[in-house]
Amino acid sequence: MTTVDVVQPRVTPVVAVRNTLTLAWRTLVSIKHNPFELLDFSVQPIMFLVLFTYVFGGAISGSTSDYLTFGLPGIIVQNMLFATLNTGVGLNTDISKGVFDRLRSLPISRWSPLAGRILADVVKQAWAVALLMGVGAALGFRVGTTPLSVVGAFLLLLTFSLAVSWIIVLVSMVAASPEKVQIFGFVVLFPLTFTSDAFVRTDSMPGALQAWVKANPVTLLADATRGLLVSGPVATPLLQSLLWAAGITAVFAPLAVRAFRRRT
Repeated sequence: MTTVDVVQPRVTPVVAVRNTLTLAWRTLVSIKHNPFELLDFSVQPIMFLVLFTYVFGGAISGSTSDYLTFGLPGIIVQNMLFATLNTGVGLNTDISKGVFDRLRSLPISRWSPLAGRILADVVKQAWAVALLMGVGAALGFRVGTTPLSVVGAFLLLLTFSLAVSWIIVLVSMVAASPEKVQIFGFVVLFPLTFTSDAFVRTDSMPGALQAWVKANPVTLLADATRGLLVSGPVATPLLQSLLWAAGITAVFAPLAVRAFRRRT
């Protein structure tokens, strides 16, 4: 039996970018046919915000308004991290159903399906952050900094989200099913998020736990976001968050790309 190798066409960088944008648009348009996909980016973050503010806010900060000021940036960070799982679930589903095999038969860049999925999910992330900011404002949250700082917070969150996406891409390439990708969120992202100061202040935790919380990258990102949106130190947590993002990308992007090439 003769094996026929699929020869990937050579495309110019301009065409590759066009392919990526087309496939990103394909992913975004699919929401129209599957509106439940928006639940993870719309209903779920609002539910977390309302529950944490009105159920736990008074007990943690003394009043819901004080907790909203402290907690909203952390809830945005938490939602951003968990939303990256959608990238992995979508990729794993497309590969399992043979979508990538069909795309490879087309005269497009080999990397466009991966880049298109990541780009589409970054757009969804931006929507989720804007939605939480809007709902937070309706509940009483007020930005205490400048519009430039708010833009900086958006860019920081999307940059960190893109970095974490490489971890999720790697997981999706080695996971046997989309359900296994979701398990990663509960095993790694869940404890990582809740052992940070995203929801409660570090000084309210046991001394042994505080050392980890202060070094936790989620804490650094939450502090930087809080400083950019409300007030407080910005330079140090911002720089450390960017260093974490660069380090994650440097380590996991090559591993993810290698796993992607082997899987597809």
